[in-house]
Amino acid sequence: MQVKIIIAVYFILVLVVGFLSYFKIKTPSDYYVSGKRAGLIPVSGSLLATILGGSAILGTIELSQKSGWAALWFLCSASLGLLVLVPLTKKVSRYGNYTLPELLGRFYGKKAEFISSLIIPIAWIGIVAAQIIAAAKILSGLGFIGYNEAAIASGVVFVLYTVAGGQISILKTDTIQSVIIVAGLFVLLVFSINTSSVHPFDSLSFSSLFNESFSFIDLVILILTYSVTFVVGPDIYSRVFCAKDEKTASRSILLVAIILIPVSFTLTWLGIFSVNNAHEGIVRFAAHLLPDWAYGLFIAALLSAVMSSADTTLLTSSIILSEMTTGNLNDKKALKYTHYFIIIIGIVSIIIALFMTSIIQTLLFALTFFSGAFVVPTLAGLLNMKVNKKRVVTAIITGGIIALTGKIVHDFYNDFAGSCIIIFTYIINALILFIPAGKK
Repeated sequence: MQVKIIIAVYFILVLVVGFLSYFKIKTPSDYYVSGKRAGLIPVSGSLLATILGGSAILGTIELSQKSGWAALWFLCSASLGLLVLVPLTKKVSRYGNYTLPELLGRFYGKKAEFISSLIIPIAWIGIVAAQIIAAAKILSGLGFIGYNEAAIASGVVFVLYTVAGGQISILKTDTIQSVIIVAGLFVLLVFSINTSSVHPFDSLSFSSLFNESFSFIDLVILILTYSVTFVVGPDIYSRVFCAKDEKTASRSILLVAIILIPVSFTLTWLGIFSVNNAHEGIVRFAAHLLPDWAYGLFIAALLSAVMSSADTTLLTSSIILSEMTTGNLNDKKALKYTHYFIIIIGIVSIIIALFMTSIIQTLLFALTFFSGAFVVPTLAGLLNMKVNKKRVVTAIITGGIIALTGKIVHDFYNDFAGSCIIIFTYIINALILFIPAGKK
């Protein structure tokens, strides 16, 4: 009963913050990027909370239960991506304003902006769905609600909260949520260490970082499909655009990259420990391990992770579609269209979550498609590399299709063949962009 009360209070408070923030929105800039006034703590807190979405937390635990210490690579690869982004942050901040497609439009023209505005929200629906799946698994794991009902309820809360408060409410709650996330994981870690004489760290060695479930080629694919999305990612860039200056943005990214490493160890430990001691999901395992107050904090931490990632992804996708529809986010109609798109994307994501229940698979399908399409063109633009601009749209579409094909082959037919196709994507993308056009 105590846990149910905590969850109910949590959802109510989140909605209240969202609706109160609605009255502080004076300009489109307030709604989209919090007026570009955010300091180090809100930007860092929001970035950390966004990355540690339910898909990352439950996904890492799920992976560690299957692959052991090899699951460390999941969030460590995210940290690697952020470290690569640090020196590029100034350029992202200077060239961009609201969205990644807007940035690509500045580099390559309106056609590139238009096609990216279509593709990114489609790919990001999978990310939103992954958060809803995570929330549904958390709530259904408590035993008082079914998976489908939990998916619908959490999806509705995500949508209402995002529609109401925009970026102002997201930055406020994400900072608090990041503290709750870290605190909840720390509490579970302490209790797990104190309740067993056999610790997962006993099996940690370099050789344990690769095994039958996770090979070196899997690490390469993880970097190419997941890590790179932290170098070139709409949600990551949205935090950069909210920062009050370039220095704040760079420091925030560096700080979060460092924090992710101990968090990765904590999550992997918890996954290995839970499967060794209970052979059940982390939610039910935590219920056996923790007292009521600590269990309530842990559930709040998981829901905070899901909420912070879901709202950012929903808003980012909707802003992109609104900009494509109106042509100018400062237009009075842009906010109305953004609200509509949040609702539409939310509904579609709920439907996907009702039929796909694998967090990692849903997440990586979306990110593989995105990375194959946008990593090479975006990095080329940020690094001022000379490319054939007429071929950018072709490179984006071709890269996304080939990468997605490789992922399908990898997951359902042949691991090695699928991996080779995904790697081949980047070669093809680069060839399309960098080989000069023949003279007429």
